[in-house]
Amino acid sequence: MGIVNATPDSFSDGGAYDPLEHALALVHDGADILDIGGESTRPGAAVVDPVEELRRVLPLISKLASMVKVPISIDTSKAIVAREALAAGARIINDVSALSADQEMVEVAAGSQAGIVAMHRQGTPQTMQNNPHYEDVVREVANYLKLRLFDLAQLGIAPERIALDPGIGFGKGTQHNLQLLSHLDQLMGLDRPICLGVSRKGFINRTLGLEGHPEAGDFGTVGVMLYAVSKGWVQIARVHNVKAFHDAARLFLAVDGMA
Repeated sequence: MGIVNATPDSFSDGGAYDPLEHALALVHDGADILDIGGESTRPGAAVVDPVEELRRVLPLISKLASMVKVPISIDTSKAIVAREALAAGARIINDVSALSADQEMVEVAAGSQAGIVAMHRQGTPQTMQNNPHYEDVVREVANYLKLRLFDLAQLGIAPERIALDPGIGFGKGTQHNLQLLSHLDQLMGLDRPICLGVSRKGFINRTLGLEGHPEAGDFGTVGVMLYAVSKGWVQIARVHNVKAFHDAARLFLAVDGMA
């Protein structure tokens, strides 16, 4: 899943490229899904008005839908944005609030055939890194996702349509993230694909001593992703640098196949 930030304030690359050219380059580099976002979810990010969010993403989705064969995902927590994005050609709703931030989002999702990525987070982007606390982060995240699957099924969204995201970096400190990553097998019992988003997250650079240089986290991203994928824990790797991970994964699989 290649990340396309149509935002001026993304923590990693907001405003640094033309979104359409970047999306096409990601497909060329091996992206199987394009994830389009018009509102940054970095810690402390400002809320974007739905009209502005639509202005950022709709023209891009419409153009891409006619140019690429890979499915397009809309990264939003707003029902109106999801609805319009699906009408423009998106086929997946990637909601960091697991369809809970907007009371109309479940209705939009249930009334469509879209795939869903439901993520765990503690707090909101404005507050989530203000001293996040867990008694047992692995158990609490797994329990939340299990309950959310059940609740969404009761609201008309079949589990078969849903992938789950443990929400690395969303209301979690460095140790929480590392604990989750080392125990992702605890999510396998939920019997749903796992979407993992660790790309250029702050915990990577803090662990490597490279704070302040998000793009330097690409090496750490590849390392974490290869570990998780090799264990069979992750089915969707959400990354900024598709080529780095795609090439590394191909080589890893080639070598593993000879073992």
